Amino acid sequence: MMARRDFDPASLDPIAFYFLMNSVVVPRPIAWVSSRSADGVDNLAPHSFFTVSSVAPPVIQFTSVGRKDSLVNIEATGEFVVCLTPAALIAEVNATGTDFPAEMSEFDAVGIEREPSLRVAPPRVAASPVALECVLHHTVSFGASTVVMGRIVHAAVAEAALRDGRPAIDLLDPIARLGANEWGHVGTVEVIDRIGFADWPGHFRP
Repeated sequence: MMARRDFDPASLDPIAFYFLMNSVVVPRPIAWVSSRSADGVDNLAPHSFFTVSSVAPPVIQFTSVGRKDSLVNIEATGEFVVCLTPAALIAEVNATGTDFPAEMSEFDAVGIEREPSLRVAPPRVAASPVALECVLHHTVSFGASTVVMGRIVHAAVAEAALRDGRPAIDLLDPIARLGANEWGHVGTVEVIDRIGFADWPGHFRP
């Protein structure tokens, strides 16, 4: 048996346990969330607590740790866009995590080109290969964190990122968040077929 150290979240400072979770739940995909405030200011921010909630209907979710501009804007307008974060834009993704004031657009401050969305008001990131346009489905709050669930109403994928009609991981080349200030790249990709029970070794076949 390996030597282990025990951590009790009830007795630790929440930030300390947050750092532990960030270092263990890895790699994490990044939702590059575009939203528009009630006053018309375009916000763009990376959120690395991000995953799929539902297939039918298609729903994705991200978590706002604290009341960030993304959350405030989405609650006000009911719309947002999640853009994929390719390795070529890692510096821009990181820069949009800066705590700019709400009246300042990250698109403009960082120098990121917009393109119009088809079904929602917030713009897409023009250089991102994938944009998922969403309407707000539901929010759930846990203390200082809020899970934002959005129903995808339109998906736009660059032709250059498709292979056989499906987005290809090497063409998307996404980055991920790790622990501390670490970022990850795709690296080695293995293709392993799932084993059905009927093909499991030793399975009895009548």
